[in-house]
Amino acid sequence: MSGIDIFDLALAGEDCWVRDADGRRHPLRTRRWLGFDDVDGPADATLTCCCDGPTLDLGCGPGRLVAALLRRGIIALGVDISPMAVATTRFRGAPALQRDLFGPLPGSGRWSYAILADGNIGIGGDPVRLLTRTGELLAGNGIAVVEFARPGAGVVSNPIRLETRDRVGEWFPWARVGIDRAEELAAAAGFRVVAAVEVSGRHIAWLRWGRPASSSRWVL
Repeated sequence: MSGIDIFDLALAGEDCWVRDADGRRHPLRTRRWLGFDDVDGPADATLTCCCDGPTLDLGCGPGRLVAALLRRGIIALGVDISPMAVATTRFRGAPALQRDLFGPLPGSGRWSYAILADGNIGIGGDPVRLLTRTGELLAGNGIAVVEFARPGAGVVSNPIRLETRDRVGEWFPWARVGIDRAEELAAAAGFRVVAAVEVSGRHIAWLRWGRPASSSRWVL
């Protein structure tokens, strides 16, 4: 069974876990992605607080961040390969496309912001490639809002798989990047870190794409 199929089951309410390559298993944070865990409200608000122009949510899941942006009157679009994620996002009244984020996407090179939340910097198992792709989608001096792992987590690329109580998905590549490696990653992909915060135990950084503007400074 594919990981996408199991992820869709998780979004529909089935208990689901992530199995690491070393055999460890931990719960998939579906309730948080659906917006049911109020404790994560401040961190979610931080992820979107500075987005004041067209915003692309890469790996949008069930679309809570896209919906929050739309409520503020911000143009936003979610992208996810999961049919259930896209359907859930649209059910919230928010636009979403079922696409591979490495494939053609609308507005390429014109988005003001791109969000990689909930560990999505790990998509594809190659954070430099993913962040470089994110830069291609942004306008000059655009901002990538990226959620990282805790300090000391390093940069780790290993396969993972999704599991339910009676189903096992296929292995697929994933990565984890600690917040203390954000500057190194940003530089490798053509970005620079302009701010970083910890909110409710979650680590968020703002990365500016391309050359720094000569007459402006990013302030949170």
